[in-house]
Amino acid sequence: MIIANPIYDTVFKRMMENERVAKFFIGTLLEQQIETIEVKPQEFTYTDELAGLAVFRLDFIATVQTETGEFKKILIEIQKAKNHIDLMRFRHYLGEQYKKEDTIKNRKTVLPITTIYILGFTLPEIETACLKVERNYKDLVNKRILTKKSDFVESLTHDSFIVQVDRISGDYHTRLDKLLSVFEQNNFADDKRITKEFSHPTDTEDVKILTDILHHSGTNLEERKRIETEQEAWRTVNAVFADKEKELMQKIDEKDKVIDEKDKMITEMAQQLEELQRKLQEK
Repeated sequence: MIIANPIYDTVFKRMMENERVAKFFIGTLLEQQIETIEVKPQEFTYTDELAGLAVFRLDFIATVQTETGEFKKILIEIQKAKNHIDLMRFRHYLGEQYKKEDTIKNRKTVLPITTIYILGFTLPEIETACLKVERNYKDLVNKRILTKKSDFVESLTHDSFIVQVDRISGDYHTRLDKLLSVFEQNNFADDKRITKEFSHPTDTEDVKILTDILHHSGTNLEERKRIETEQEAWRTVNAVFADKEKELMQKIDEKDKVIDEKDKMITEMAQQLEELQRKLQEK
C-alpha cells in the first residue's frame, strides 16, 4: 500500500483529525487508555524578512482524559531539521502554554503538560527510536522515591516523549512498533520522499484506519500538491539557515583571530614589562 509520509504537517494534521487515530497515537506513547480527546492545530507562520520567506506550519495541542479520569494537555511538535530558530520558537511556545488557563467542563483549571517531539533528524547520543523523559519525586532528606504526586508539581513540570523517525526499525510486534512503522523513513516510492510503500499487515483496526488515511493523502493529487509545497518551502528555509550559519561561523572565526592577536600582543607586552623590571632591579 502506498501511504504519505506523516512527518509533514499537512499529513499529520489529516491523521490527527480522526479521533480514533489521535487516541491511538497519544495513548500508545503515554501507555494509557485515552477516554476523550480534543485536538487543536495551532497555526504558525515563520517569516524571514531578509530572505523574503513566509512559511506556514502547525503545532498540535490535544486535551485528553485518561482511563483514570485525569486530564492532560499534550503538545506535539514535528521538527524536521535541527534549526536554532525552531528550538527557540518551541521553547517560547511551551512557555506560552504554561501561562494559559484551561477550561474543563466549564471550569477554569491548569492542566499538566506532556510534550511529544517527532524529529526528522537523529540525536547522536540517543540510539533508540522512541524515548521517554520522565520525572521522579525524590525525597532528598530520607533518600527515597515518593509514589504520591502533587497537582502543584505536575502543573509546573512535565514528561516528554521523543520519536526519532530515522532510527525506526522494521519491527512489527508491539502496539508501539505498529504506530512507529508508519513513520519509518524507508521504502520510499518517489525521489521526493513524500510517499512510501507500507508493507506491514494492517492487522488491527487502529492501523487500518491510520494507513487508509495516509493512503488517501499519498494518492490524492490535491493533497500531494500541498505536501510538495510544504516540502519546497522548508527546503528553502533550511538552505537559508545553512547560509546564515556559515556566515555566522565565519564571523566567529574572524573574531577569534582578532582575540588571538590581542592575546598575543598582551603576552608580548607582559614579557617586555617583566624584562624591563628585571633590568631596573639589576641597576
